[in-house]
Amino acid sequence: MKFGFRWFGAQDDPIPLRHIRQIPGVSHVVGALFDIPVGEVWPAERVGALKAEVEAAGLRLEVVESVNVHDAIKIGLPERDRRIANYIQTIKNLSAHGVKVICYNFMPVFDWFRTELRHELPDGSFGLALDSSQVPDSVEVMVERVRSRSGGFSLPGWEPERLADVRALLEAYADVDDARLAANFEYFIQAIIPTCEAYGVRMAVHPDDPPWPLLGLPRIVKDAADLRRVESFHDSPYNGFTLCSGSLAENPANNVPAIIREFVGRDKVPFVHLRNIKHTGAGSFHESAHLSSEGSLDMYEVVRALADNDFDGYARSDHGRDIWGERGRPGYGLNDRALGSCYLNGLWEAITKAGR
Repeated sequence: MKFGFRWFGAQDDPIPLRHIRQIPGVSHVVGALFDIPVGEVWPAERVGALKAEVEAAGLRLEVVESVNVHDAIKIGLPERDRRIANYIQTIKNLSAHGVKVICYNFMPVFDWFRTELRHELPDGSFGLALDSSQVPDSVEVMVERVRSRSGGFSLPGWEPERLADVRALLEAYADVDDARLAANFEYFIQAIIPTCEAYGVRMAVHPDDPPWPLLGLPRIVKDAADLRRVESFHDSPYNGFTLCSGSLAENPANNVPAIIREFVGRDKVPFVHLRNIKHTGAGSFHESAHLSSEGSLDMYEVVRALADNDFDGYARSDHGRDIWGERGRPGYGLNDRALGSCYLNGLWEAITKAGR
């Protein structure tokens, strides 16, 4: 397993690469070009500059997150073929600079959804939380709530320019139900996977977060059955998954270790997000420290499922809390993710050595 750490770039991340380099066990950066508008080509020279910056710090760049999918593709608008052509060129440009995995999602409008970005936990730390009973009736209120509580950081999936007229964007999805969204996803996958195979770049779709419909929008990557359907769109190791333990576990009916065993066992998982959550009621949870004892997910069993199936892909600790006075990007401060990285690497070492 190759362990990485998500980084938002020198212009928009208070965490310097030299600090990431000091986290034991972390050898890779999971990066992106966040200033490129969704649907446009990532220029090869910009990708090369990012790679050079990461490598100068003693780290590697082989996974990017996220090359977001334009709404025209998800809705099935006439311009989707042009946006897909841009996506294909981005795949080629990333491959030219050694990128091997693209993490992305196919969620309408919002790439993730929380009602609180700074929920105070009993120990005085702060984490992301979703209380389904607190979702406002007005989507404009929700967008403004996220913007005002973001701590001044730009949040991928909640880009102000894309959500400037969020009501019109929601209306554009009015006729997009589960079946239509799945058909548009299949169209996208069939268009890009031949390029992925030719250029050695594996696609890894992220599960829906949360894995249930919100604001009338469909969700089609929620559970094992949905993953099997996505797999059927193009049966190729290049059509794969980012298995996010936290997103899947937000629905208690999802058996995360079993899902890992099934899809890692079929070599369909190039990338894993590892985090824990604490269920607080129906449709509600808050994010927790990574340790099993702190949340509702048995992280030992999650990591053991990876080890038992000889996982040799990429992984990173996912959302962390703000601890020790840090006020970081929501979910992406340094301290708690670094602690999580060490804990997860410790589990991996113990499990893999015990299995020898």
